[in-house]
Amino acid sequence: QVQLVESGGGLVQAGGSLRLSCAASGRTFSRFAMGWFRQAPGKEREFVAAINWSGGSTYYADSVKGRFTISRDNAKNTVHLQMNSLKPEDTAVYYCAARGTYFSGSSSNTAEYDYWGQGTQVTVSS
Repeated sequence: QVQLVESGGGLVQAGGSLRLSCAASGRTFSRFAMGWFRQAPGKEREFVAAINWSGGSTYYADSVKGRFTISRDNAKNTVHLQMNSLKPEDTAVYYCAARGTYFSGSSSNTAEYDYWGQGTQVTVSS
């Protein structure tokens, strides 16, 4: 079992930056691919970014490519999402997720993630 806790959300003006963090419990964190997803009011949850178990491969949604960076620190059981040049359309609840299959690659498919955090709100004002 893996528990995920997100932090770092908040209110920021357009063009600003935020850094989200996701702290994971368990000794097997380094074996899991991780992802960030987001859900805006009235919309479906959508993929933002993913990173494979080793951190050697990353994958981004087109809407955030060049602005967001996902990274992980396996020694500290954490994954981060650095968000720069934020836009009002980035406003959403952001979720951290882990794939349950050991040593898997990154994925944009929500169905392939087995563990989810409770989410952290990001609001970007214009």
